[in-house]
Amino acid sequence: MAPSPMTPAQRTVALVACLATVILAVLDMQIVSAATVPIARDLDPVHGVDRIPWLISAYSLAATAVLPLYGKLCDVIGAKRVLLGSLTVFLAGSALCGAARTMGELIAFRALQGIGGGGLMSVTLVVLAQLMAAAGKKGSNGGNMGGVIAGAGMALGPVLGGTLADHADWRWIFYINLPFGVAVVVALAWALRLPRQTVARRIDFLGAALAAAFAAALLLVTEWGGTQYAWSSAVILGLIGAAILLLALFLRRQATAPEPILPLSLLKHPVLRSSFALQGLLGVALTGSIVYVLMYLQLARGVAATQASLYLIPMALGMAAVGLTSGRLARRGWTTRTFVVSGTATATLALALLSTSGASTGLWFLRGEMLLLGLGFGQLLGQLVQLAQETAPAHQLGVATTATRFFQTLGSALGTALFGTVLARVYAAHVPGSTTGAITHLTGAARTEAVHGFVTATHWVFLCAAGVMALALLLSVLLPKQTGPARREPEPQPQSEREPQSEREPRSASQSAPGPEPEREHAGTVAAERG
Repeated sequence: MAPSPMTPAQRTVALVACLATVILAVLDMQIVSAATVPIARDLDPVHGVDRIPWLISAYSLAATAVLPLYGKLCDVIGAKRVLLGSLTVFLAGSALCGAARTMGELIAFRALQGIGGGGLMSVTLVVLAQLMAAAGKKGSNGGNMGGVIAGAGMALGPVLGGTLADHADWRWIFYINLPFGVAVVVALAWALRLPRQTVARRIDFLGAALAAAFAAALLLVTEWGGTQYAWSSAVILGLIGAAILLLALFLRRQATAPEPILPLSLLKHPVLRSSFALQGLLGVALTGSIVYVLMYLQLARGVAATQASLYLIPMALGMAAVGLTSGRLARRGWTTRTFVVSGTATATLALALLSTSGASTGLWFLRGEMLLLGLGFGQLLGQLVQLAQETAPAHQLGVATTATRFFQTLGSALGTALFGTVLARVYAAHVPGSTTGAITHLTGAARTEAVHGFVTATHWVFLCAAGVMALALLLSVLLPKQTGPARREPEPQPQSEREPQSEREPRSASQSAPGPEPEREHAGTVAAERG
């Protein structure tokens, strides 16, 4: 039996609750980073600081590992159930984190929180796409709004975390999620009405486990390489070998499984393949930009940590401006491809300008560069998700959406490792025998030399980031031009009424119905009528 249609009030409440979920997810990823030292000193004054990397990694490892599984679950049991389930796990983890008495407990509870948090952002984007489709709106504008809010949260999260750590008990970083999250759960349970799945499908749990293990191994390589362990150490080389082996096993499983967790057929579509690659490149550049701008401000310019995070606000404002104007631009003829080309070009220019920053660059000029960077990234965060959602077959909407998040997260991890290596090598070449952490303790000529070496190193980091975005710009220019209104396959019918699902392949817009036949309905309308 199909669910009753949503009233306008329910649709509004569901939309607001979804956007609130995105805020909740992104803030929680970023908010802890600014309070790790107070947390570690409170729970374990002797060894707590040494365990901070695990405190940060536990959440991201767990959240990334479950992404492919969440996408498949959306397509099998429905996005509403998956979203409510992930919210419940996230809130349980938040409550336990707030009550943690040791660093070991907190790290374990952060991993539990990450399992729930991995579904908040990605599954919400699936729900937003279906809500927009049910409203008869073209594209998945909700995904664009969610992406912009995510970018703003990445910028504002450290500010909020530092404020709570300085002026309140750090436990409120986790407890504040509870009333907010419970309200979201109640609102979604009452308001959200989505088409139910009518075709029973199996879930490839072995494939999900292989994907999780591969992601964990790769993230550990990027977290530990060059910091806890040398790149040539047995630990790092072993993890690299494990990651390669797990990736090979995962790909083999996806090629042979009846219902793969990440169908390789998606990669055969040129637009989807390009959107996944673009999302990975965006992850590389976005993470590097935020992390190394903050490092530059603190080490080269002497700006306090809390004050340095305020320089991310112009970037957040740029993203918000894109969110407010994207609908108007779309009505004037801007396609998803137009946004992607414009966004990559703008971000490339902003990163090239950041690479010119020196020890005496005006801070207002730096704020302007961050605003420009926000305008570029704001056009990409939501539009790349929309690009994948417009192109993917309707019955693989969840898998395609979470795949974009998966590739972005892996890109972020690789970017952190790449830029960290570039920074360390260039700095060591200019200031032999010293590390960047020693800059704050130096004075006089030694500090001047160290700052000069660090500025040179960040110059190369931002230049590399600009090169990454230039590659993304090339890919975006080569995107097919038919990326406006999408045409999708209809939802698969029960087995007795259709051909076997495993024998079907997703079709691009160019393979849709021939010209003499009436044009198929917009993908949004198709998604609204599913089930």
